[in-house]
Amino acid sequence: MQEQGTSSIAASSLPSSSERSSSSALQLEVKEGGQRKRGRSPADKENKRLKRLLRNRVSAQQARERKKAYLNELETRVRDLEKKNSELEERLSTLHNENQMLRQIVKNTTASRRGGNGSSNAADGTL
Repeated sequence: MQEQGTSSIAASSLPSSSERSSSSALQLEVKEGGQRKRGRSPADKENKRLKRLLRNRVSAQQARERKKAYLNELETRVRDLEKKNSELEERLSTLHNENQMLRQIVKNTTASRRGGNGSSNAADGTL
């Protein structure tokens, strides 16, 4: 006898076909009741899809902004490094010229000491 009582209670709690057609109201009640409904209505699927699309658009926009900031940072770094490279090349050229002049001075000085004519080279203007 109990089996018939439980089956009639279960049957009475199931929604009729007309109640199933009003799915959005039913799903809210089912979800709030703690039960889970396996199948989703097309409206819920569409809503979920639209939310996912919106999240993807926002995420893509943020990724583009991060990429733009990263590229701007890289371009700034390139300009700074090119400027530093130019300064170092100029310094290298200056030091190279100075080194050449000093080598010439050392060469002339040692040549004049060996030759004994130290005063003639100084009057010549080449050091």
